[in-house]
Amino acid sequence: MTGPEPSDPTLVPARHADRTSSDRAALDDLLDSCLVAHVGLVAEHGPVVIPTAYARDGDQLLLHGSTGSRWMRALADGDAACVSVTQLRALVVARSAFESSMHYASAVLFGRCTVLTDAAKLAALDVITDHLIPGRTAQVRRPTPRELAATLVLALPIEQWSFKTSDGWPQDGPDDVAGPAWAGVLPLVTSWGTPRPAPDLAPGIAVPAQLAALAQLAVLATPPAEGPRR
Repeated sequence: MTGPEPSDPTLVPARHADRTSSDRAALDDLLDSCLVAHVGLVAEHGPVVIPTAYARDGDQLLLHGSTGSRWMRALADGDAACVSVTQLRALVVARSAFESSMHYASAVLFGRCTVLTDAAKLAALDVITDHLIPGRTAQVRRPTPRELAATLVLALPIEQWSFKTSDGWPQDGPDDVAGPAWAGVLPLVTSWGTPRPAPDLAPGIAVPAQLAALAQLAVLATPPAEGPRR
């Protein structure tokens, strides 16, 4: 089933238009820093949203999955797609529930996918693998013909998109500011844990350097220097 074309997804929304940006570099930074996207489409029995790994390769977003996946086959057949990526950066702790909010960056991409085959397919799978774990393709065996035949790889052009960010302080009124409740911003910090070896790992195989580096890296998702903009 082919879904409707988006009317004009890049239009600035009427509400919180100040949070919308046309900065393509900022969009790319968001797409490159996240690992999971949510893909929406109108399937045979109604709308569905599927979480999945992805990667950006230049001006296209890469998706992959089983050739037996119904949603992948629908996109391969030309159904319209809506892909969202969100990064939560902090909680905005206001003096009232009404004014409480979040710091975030989010993108929604619209379009139709094309199926990648042969060398382009293999290259796309390498991009996805290295997006999840940088440099991993050089450390693992290459896909077999049977594995490639069982995998569908799609490319969504990054042409129609909407990008929003929010990083303000609590917008409390004078009466609330004079009250006793604490207000401010609680940054979200994310980090990887210690790598756990597989039970059947052969003796003497060390943790790859990039995994060890990731395990020691804590990422502060919101800029702490001078605080968020008012």
